[in-house]
Amino acid sequence: MTEKLNLTEAEWREKLTPEQYQILREGGTERAFTGKYEKNKDEGLYKCAACGLPLFPSDTKYNSGSGWPSFTAPTDQDNVELNKDMSHGMVRTEVVCARCEGHLGHVFPDGPGPEGLRYCINSASLDFEPQEKAGD
Repeated sequence: MTEKLNLTEAEWREKLTPEQYQILREGGTERAFTGKYEKNKDEGLYKCAACGLPLFPSDTKYNSGSGWPSFTAPTDQDNVELNKDMSHGMVRTEVVCARCEGHLGHVFPDGPGPEGLRYCINSASLDFEPQEKAGD
């Protein structure tokens, strides 16, 4: 079980950019095809932008055509939590960071991986750590 990180809303506002705060703390969504990681193909690890918890390895990222970074699976299922989301007149499954409970995006049952899941994640909720190359 992941230990929780609890900050006040004032501390979150100080730590995050306005866009990150709106997405991670208020459940917002960035516009499709605008996120900095939507087309990233580098090898590495995607972490929570709020608390640094490892979330998605780059080898599970794929181009879903949705306009958001999409992954077939998290690094560890214990690092994400899934919540029922009934906002906007839809029933969806929200993905949140297990450590800081920041909103990451949603998971849908239309992915190509072995589980058939597509984790559709906001770029602003992620930080990317490139994989070190041999000789660096």
